[in-house]
Amino acid sequence: MKLTTHLTVAAFASCLAFGAYAENEATDAAKDNAKAHYKAAVHQADEHYKAAKAQCKAMSGNEKDVCMKQAKADHDKAKADAKAHRTEAKAEADKTEDKMEAQYKVAKEKCDALSGDAKDACLAQAKQRYQQ
Repeated sequence: MKLTTHLTVAAFASCLAFGAYAENEATDAAKDNAKAHYKAAVHQADEHYKAAKAQCKAMSGNEKDVCMKQAKADHDKAKADAKAHRTEAKAEADKTEDKMEAQYKVAKEKCDALSGDAKDACLAQAKQRYQQ
């Protein structure tokens, strides 16, 4: 009975380990994706700003001033939107990491009910599953 319990716990933990690893990988990918999206959005904003300024050059007087201010305002707004999106994506990734840490603490506590090799295996699997 004792061996069956240890094997069941070990088998269950092994099955769950892949899911946690995939979740950690997804969190890292989300952070990388957010950074790439931010850089692309800023680059696009810069390109639109250059094009808008070029159109403003054909104007004169107050009309040109308004055009330049509008181009700058549009540029600043686009950059702010990109920054907000990046911050939201990072917050979501941080939330996932916090959840994983909480689950790791629970898994460690569950391992305390075991002893010997079974406990060592349980702790190793918990660490593999919830920490990278």
